[in-house]
Amino acid sequence: MSGIRDILSFPKVYQLWQAPFAHRKFTPLLKHNDLSNIQRVLDVGCGPGTNARFFRKRDYLGLDINPRYIESASRRFSSKHGAPCEFRVQDVCQYHPPDNERADFVLLNSFLHHIDDENSSAILSRLHDVLAEEGHVHILDLVLPDSMSVSRLLAKLDRGNYPRPLEHWKKLFTQHFTPVIFEPFDLTRIGIPFWKMVYFKGKKQQ
Repeated sequence: MSGIRDILSFPKVYQLWQAPFAHRKFTPLLKHNDLSNIQRVLDVGCGPGTNARFFRKRDYLGLDINPRYIESASRRFSSKHGAPCEFRVQDVCQYHPPDNERADFVLLNSFLHHIDDENSSAILSRLHDVLAEEGHVHILDLVLPDSMSVSRLLAKLDRGNYPRPLEHWKKLFTQHFTPVIFEPFDLTRIGIPFWKMVYFKGKKQQ
């Protein structure tokens, strides 16, 4: 497994791996949100710019700690392609935007299942300070099913070490944000659910 994980750290390999499901993963997010109303996007764990194409006309900043990913994303979505996107090699816990640059749309797409509970909680707590008052956090991530299935096997084989059962995700998210949407969904091929996923939309706790 470590060999597969090392290979997936290269942008082009990662893009090929994600390509069949990249758009389908966004289905619940697109169903519940009008992206034309967004002012500023913060994409946490942005990888090689996988999500940037959904936000071409928005003020977009992607953060990732993998320099290869950021180099690839910057090259693919430079200003000459008409995308006002910025990418930085940075840990979100070290990101401190001024008040007027807080994001109203904070995205974590298939990110937290790479992070243990303690650090996931620290990241989610940090997001309160980067999220605009009327903004929302949007999380898409991998669910570990309780029963034996193709979905459970693939979740166990994923290079992320921390896919979580649905209730575990719910508890983690709602410790930090008031839920607006918590929606499980499947990523299927030939009618078979290969991956179990969850979409969470939350707002700041009062």
